[in-house]
Amino acid sequence: MKTTRPPAHSTEEAAPGVPGFRTWRGVYLLVFLWFIGCVALLAWLSHAFK
Repeated sequence: MKTTRPPAHSTEEAAPGVPGFRTWRGVYLLVFLWFIGCVALLAWLSHAFK
């Protein structure tokens, strides 16, 4: 009887293809932190120029 193995996950499939990032988790974290920074900046500017 022949046993078959499931295909191994390639690291190239999981790589986001974004320079400086090896995982999607890092990309998502950067985007989330950028969003939080923009919201904080808008809140500060709206308070500063009231």
